[in-house]
Amino acid sequence: MFYTLQGEGAQAGRAAVFCRFAGCNLWTGREEDRATAVCKFCDTDFVGTDGVGGGKFKDAVALAQAIADTYQGGLGTAKPYVVFTGGEPTLQLDSALIDAVHAQGFEIAIETNGTLPVPEGVDWICVSPKFGSELVQTNGHELKVVVPQLGQDLNALGRLQFEHYFVQAMDDSDPVKKSRNLQVAIQTCLNKPQWRLSVQTHKVIGMP
Repeated sequence: MFYTLQGEGAQAGRAAVFCRFAGCNLWTGREEDRATAVCKFCDTDFVGTDGVGGGKFKDAVALAQAIADTYQGGLGTAKPYVVFTGGEPTLQLDSALIDAVHAQGFEIAIETNGTLPVPEGVDWICVSPKFGSELVQTNGHELKVVVPQLGQDLNALGRLQFEHYFVQAMDDSDPVKKSRNLQVAIQTCLNKPQWRLSVQTHKVIGMP
């Protein structure tokens, strides 16, 4: 759990508490399993709870309090904002936690792979589908597609019920591949103007 700026998509630049759940249904998070995972390109460490800001909480109220304690935005006019991410947050996010976080005054966002339904009460739904998995959550506020993924059908994805449609270049440790992926994302937006480019600005400016 940490306080930072949202780096991607329609909410980029917005101050937020990020609550990253351990565990995912598309990859174990262990490098030895990456080659056989449905999602092979994940760039997030979501294994364990012993990192900075990590922990286990006895109940929803305790976690909601920890989120409120992590928030550093003071008492201004902007509503406090929390992003539940992972891993895959729908494996753990439930109505009790949603109610407890709302009781702390927060607006709730989720970043999900869309393979499970998002619980009622989430204020902002961002779905990032992974080719090879079944997409269950087919509506929301933001659809963010990492490119390139072999077999993707952006035309079909563009017919889903979302307010914003983004493509984001797949990150890669190889600078040549990284540059190529960015060009694919840019060209996609030029060819299909329904889609907008999402840049991982937090990586550009060196924030978590």
